Amino acid sequence: MFTILLDYFQIPCIPYYWITARLNTAFKGHSISWYTEMKEIHGRRNCPRWKSRIIKKYSNGTGIWQKTMSFENDKYSVDKYPYEWCLRQSKRLKAIYPQMKIRLRNHKLLKKIPGELEHSIECRCNQSFTLDDIANT
Repeated sequence: MFTILLDYFQIPCIPYYWITARLNTAFKGHSISWYTEMKEIHGRRNCPRWKSRIIKKYSNGTGIWQKTMSFENDKYSVDKYPYEWCLRQSKRLKAIYPQMKIRLRNHKLLKKIPGELEHSIECRCNQSFTLDDIANT
C-alpha cells in the first residue's frame, strides 16, 4: 500500500519533500514508529529510496505470511460493511499475489463469502463480475 502511495504521488511537478511528508498519514501502529525512526536516522530521502526501504521492510516472507493469514482468517459476516471488506481483502490479495488477474482475485473473494450468500451473488452476476458487483449485490 505504501509503495502504491509513493507511485501515486510521483507527479513531475511535486517535490520529493512534499511526498515524503505525506507518508506520515499512510503509516499506522508499528509502521509509523519504524518510519519516524528511519527518518531520524537517515534524514530526508527521495521517493525511490523510501520505496526500496519499504519494500525491503514489508515484502519479506513474514509480511507476506501475515497478509495471507489475515486474508484466510477474515471471513465475511453480515455485520461488516461489504464494500470495506471486499476492498480490504482485495488489497491483501494484491499484496500477496501482485500478478494475479482481477477476475481470479474476484473469484477468490467470492469464495470467502458464506454459502447461500455466495450462491446468490454468483447467480446475479455475469462471468466477468467486478469488485463493485460483489459489494453491491
